[in-house]
Amino acid sequence: MKPTPKVVLLEDRFADHAPERRVLEPLGMLVIEGGQAHTTEEIVELCHDADGITVNLTPITSAVIAGLERCRVIARYGVGYDTIDIEAATARGILVVNVPDYCYEDVSDHAVALWLACVRKTAIRDRQVRAGLWDIGRRDPIHRTAGKVFGLAGYGGIARTVHRKVRGFDLARVLVHDPFVSADVVRAAGAEPVDFETLLGESDYLSCHVPLTAKTRHLFDRAAFARMKPAAVFVNTSRGGLVDTTALHESLRDGRLSAAGIDVHEKEPVPRDYPLFALDNVVLSDHIGWYSEESQVELQTKAAQGVADVLAGRTPAHVVNRPRSGRPGPIAP
Repeated sequence: MKPTPKVVLLEDRFADHAPERRVLEPLGMLVIEGGQAHTTEEIVELCHDADGITVNLTPITSAVIAGLERCRVIARYGVGYDTIDIEAATARGILVVNVPDYCYEDVSDHAVALWLACVRKTAIRDRQVRAGLWDIGRRDPIHRTAGKVFGLAGYGGIARTVHRKVRGFDLARVLVHDPFVSADVVRAAGAEPVDFETLLGESDYLSCHVPLTAKTRHLFDRAAFARMKPAAVFVNTSRGGLVDTTALHESLRDGRLSAAGIDVHEKEPVPRDYPLFALDNVVLSDHIGWYSEESQVELQTKAAQGVADVLAGRTPAHVVNRPRSGRPGPIAP
């Protein structure tokens, strides 16, 4: 008799796993919640005989993958998959799937919120009013958004949704740098395709929507921030590793940037001595751009569906790798 397919849901970030169970259990799959497994040894002990795994932030290293005896699919809750050793999974014939299309509205809302919080200085104004200060605009001026240049680093689904939402601000231009999107697509959307140097030098506001890879790590470093306008606002809701935190801190501290809205950080949770805490011209949040009650259910459901599709012999919607076993699915860019 064929063993019952076993799916382990690693971590306990969500209030419950009812969405995954609604997808997997009707297919006769045994669902195990693995929030108690954190070390390599604990993960392997729990998952060694799993057919599928869902994972959020727990690193799925080559050592973990070496201990998986029959795993066919690892589903990452979210867009990025840098916490999974893709090469090791590929070598073992394990498909890695992700959910790149669940939070366009939510992350774009958050990017726009951080941008406006920086432009209108709402966070610092809140603190000043609570401290008894009033009418300080003359000492700390605010400028209107109309007529400015908005830059988008990356032009995937989230960036395109941001573009849709900022159209009503009467911007002079919207610039896009994305070497993987054709210039015709960018122009058809009403934006201007530009190289990275132009994006940095001409944007009054720059919102980052770039995947984290070996090539894009610290894409925004001292040299990049030095090319930006002194009054520019920088927003990052993509991945913390895209930004050299020390360089960002220095640029904000020394007035080479006006302000920054940062939802994602190089180290998460951030340390108590995080240098950005000392600055008033930065608005911080806790990698929450993806979140709404609706997006969370969508994320859990789609991650589980990716596992279900693979174990049922179907091609999942989003595949990161192409294992040597020849399982179907495109290689992610």
